[in-house]
Amino acid sequence: MRKTYLATAVPLLALLFTASCAKPRAGVKAAEDTMTTAGLMTHIEKLSSDEFEGRAPGSKGEDLTVAYLEGRFKQLGLKPGNPDGTYIQKVPLAGIDSTPAGSFRIKGKTVTLTDGKDFVGASRRFVEKVEVKDSGAVFVGYGVVAPEYGWDDFKDVDVKGKTVVMLVNDPPVPDPADPSKLDEKYFRGKAMTYYGRWTYKYEIATAKGAAAAILIHETGPAGYPFSVVTGSWGGENFDLQSPDNNIGRVAVEGWVSLDKAKEIFSAAGLKFDDLKKAAVSKDFRPVPLNGTASFTILNKLRKIDSRNVVAKLEGSDAALRDESVIYTAHWDHLGRDTSLTGDQIYNGAVDNASGTAALLELARAFSSLHPAPKRSILFIGLTAEEQGLLGAAWYARHPLYPLKKTLANINIDGVNQWGKTSDIVVIGLGNSTLDDTLAAAAREQNRTLIPDAEPEKGFYYRSDHFEFAKEGVPALYTEPGTKYIGRPDSFSKEKRDEYTERDYHKPSDEIKPGWDLSGAVEDMKLLFEVGYRVAQGDRYPEWKPGTEFKAIREQMLR
Repeated sequence: MRKTYLATAVPLLALLFTASCAKPRAGVKAAEDTMTTAGLMTHIEKLSSDEFEGRAPGSKGEDLTVAYLEGRFKQLGLKPGNPDGTYIQKVPLAGIDSTPAGSFRIKGKTVTLTDGKDFVGASRRFVEKVEVKDSGAVFVGYGVVAPEYGWDDFKDVDVKGKTVVMLVNDPPVPDPADPSKLDEKYFRGKAMTYYGRWTYKYEIATAKGAAAAILIHETGPAGYPFSVVTGSWGGENFDLQSPDNNIGRVAVEGWVSLDKAKEIFSAAGLKFDDLKKAAVSKDFRPVPLNGTASFTILNKLRKIDSRNVVAKLEGSDAALRDESVIYTAHWDHLGRDTSLTGDQIYNGAVDNASGTAALLELARAFSSLHPAPKRSILFIGLTAEEQGLLGAAWYARHPLYPLKKTLANINIDGVNQWGKTSDIVVIGLGNSTLDDTLAAAAREQNRTLIPDAEPEKGFYYRSDHFEFAKEGVPALYTEPGTKYIGRPDSFSKEKRDEYTERDYHKPSDEIKPGWDLSGAVEDMKLLFEVGYRVAQGDRYPEWKPGTEFKAIREQMLR
């Protein structure tokens, strides 16, 4: 009797469990099905239209974008996300439009830097004029100080008041056992660390008291051509307002092209290739460039309150609704450049009208769920990502809801435009248990997770999720897969390289003929599942051992 009872009871329990889950899962699928290619395209067309003028912070484009997002959130019945009863979190920005001039004087020869051609420069100090005169010039390799690797490119050399010239990315240290590979013991081998990001380079120059910091651009290590730098730095740039008006920051920040860098080194009687090779050793010491550098920066200044747009779906569980999952996408792009002939508007269709469209479609899906998830869901359109993740940084430092009770950030920065894939890329794969949740959802689509194929470009540090991660919040950031169904293996790389070379941070980032957003919708369903499962789950996502953010989170949750 016991065996017979168990044999019948187990299927009965299974049937009861299946019946209890069927309705919620049917509701989840119905919610996911509200996300469509047509819905995505409608939002992308509007946000990337010329009417929105490239969505620059502090412009007519910002006003239109914020109004559009607020209107859509209201239509969906989502509550204002700011506890003050509005959909707006003000983000105080300092706008600076720099006109730079610079030169190196080496061994009696003047090497002139031409703005917008072989040089871009700016000052983040909120003052009308910045001058650096006859500053001793010194090459400091990659400009890295990393005690955990026993690495110090500055050694005991005092660079206070000097112009430091640096290489971009991490030192690519060869593996002694196989020089064709990079040594995994240093800077994660091929993968870029934060030491390789241009933002770090200016931070360390500030810490060392340098007067100016000039980065040498190389397309491979930077991850984009020099035209991207000139386009991004060519107009008004923003920073968060600070009490000291950024006077403590290095006075001049800039880039030079590789050819101009070689000209400077040659004037100093040095070979660029030799010094670059020497810089991959921890024994490297700064090398004087046998001359001085001078810069003048004229700034047009203004202060504005830009806006993060925040909507909230309140959780259905009274005991858990004060905990939340955050979806983010930056709404801003580069605006309009009236100095250009022809097309002057940086429409930013992929970057990031598409991600903002996905945020709105995810908001539609969640708002159609009945009941709502147990925990609250926040949808945040972030400002000033293109200016250095500023909207995300402001929220992470001034959260509207405690980060201690924020379970996860799921960030969207561009969507798949070319059809369905059998995989999905996770930037920073293996960092947190959110990857495991994503993998489980992907299996139900018969898809797999793969890591970033270009970790040397440092994508993990180049989008808004990074600001949440720095504060300890587990963050997930995906990119389109690489195995397009019905396409040759080379298709993904061809499209990625095409976008980087032709459209990234250029006016040509517009909707293209032949876009197929079906793959984007599949990806959005996965991100929906991750957020839903976390919001329903019985435990918080966690950083995995060895991740640099794990200790921050554990301290926060104590």
